Amino acid sequence: MANFWDSNVWGFINVMAVLLLSLLVANMLKRSVKFLKYSLIPTSVLGGSILLVISSVYEIITGDVLFDTAFFGGNGMATMEIITYHALALGFIASTFKSGGGKMSKQRTIEIFNTGVTTVSTYLMQAIVGFGITIIASFILTDFFQAAGVLLPFGYGQGTGQAMNYGNIYETEYGFVGGKSFGLTIAALGFLSASIGGVVHLNILKKKNKIKLTNAEDSTEKATNIEGDNEIPMQASMDKLTVQIAFVLAAYLLAYGFMYLLGLILPGMKATIYGFNFLLGVLSATLVKTVVNKLRDKKIINRQYVNDFLMTRVSNFLFDIMVVAGIAAIRLSILENYWGVILILGVVGLFTTYFYNLWIAKTLFKDYEQEQFLMMYGMLTGTASTGTILLREIDGDFKTPAADNMVYQNFPAIVFGFPMMLLATLAPEKPYLTMIILVVFFAVMNLILFRSKIFKRKNK
Repeated sequence: MANFWDSNVWGFINVMAVLLLSLLVANMLKRSVKFLKYSLIPTSVLGGSILLVISSVYEIITGDVLFDTAFFGGNGMATMEIITYHALALGFIASTFKSGGGKMSKQRTIEIFNTGVTTVSTYLMQAIVGFGITIIASFILTDFFQAAGVLLPFGYGQGTGQAMNYGNIYETEYGFVGGKSFGLTIAALGFLSASIGGVVHLNILKKKNKIKLTNAEDSTEKATNIEGDNEIPMQASMDKLTVQIAFVLAAYLLAYGFMYLLGLILPGMKATIYGFNFLLGVLSATLVKTVVNKLRDKKIINRQYVNDFLMTRVSNFLFDIMVVAGIAAIRLSILENYWGVILILGVVGLFTTYFYNLWIAKTLFKDYEQEQFLMMYGMLTGTASTGTILLREIDGDFKTPAADNMVYQNFPAIVFGFPMMLLATLAPEKPYLTMIILVVFFAVMNLILFRSKIFKRKNK
């Protein structure tokens, strides 16, 4: 029987309170410090960095881990890792529940498909260069984990949650000491790369008088389209926000059921299966969404229960929490022997992602190449929200299709990207075979991506 004054009762609440407080402090600094205001660093990244600095200084002075003290229940680091793990899947589920757009033209369908292929081909490019760097490092550094570089696309391309998931798989299944912190650090460098590359690119365009910057932090835009037709009321016997959260958690419960069953069938792949919590969450949300829509079509359900505006707020909250918790959970002391490799991965990841996506945008998205580039570069070094931050600097009202491309590209990206997730678990066991497959896969994806250019030349 728990006593309400015990630390384990208050630990989780204290962790959440500190995470949210760091977001408030970071937001205040973003608005008051000129350098930070124009740095394009997301508030969640700044908040997590503040906590990381405080915890690192505390560990240097005391020798203890700040978040593992009694105030945080004695296991605050594990709590933040759990928050990062679940927030990733829950955020994707909330995004999946949002309604799709109407019918699209053939050209728009092609652009969305190409955006999804660009996402996967960038993952593959990041995996190849990252893996190549750590294979070389393994010949120089004693007992270095060869497959560590495969975490580059998960940290840069997919963000904090997936970087920690695969870092955890490498740590628990393959003995990569500090794997979780390694992945989380790569993700943090990804956000930094998004900010540095984004600011440099925007300033280059500004000096050439190609754009006029509109700082998103100063936006006075008011929310529109808060409520659709025939929706349940905002406040009734059950609050509308409560309904949205109930849908999200119901889908996640269904996803857990799938993971549990798969774990029984394939016990040797439990770590990988539970690492795909976000993917199974998306599939579960899609299933629930389809069932609800069918019931509405048959008039069994007469009202619209899912609200896009509130689901966006839920997903954004979860992604903010995921990022701040993921960065705060980094143990810098564990990575003292890896800093050289980590910094090389970060710099190479920045330049290769920058120039590869710039080339694609100029070749395939000529009508809005700068908007497409900034959105893709931001997303593929941070998260979708980072891409949105960069995009809003030159397209504050989202007049170009770039923002829609980012939203609707998820399906082709998941279809083509799923094999790469499986390859990530093969890399520690058969590194050279994995590298060959990655290179071939990358060549095939580029053939698909530039199909119109390649076959056009052949026809000529």
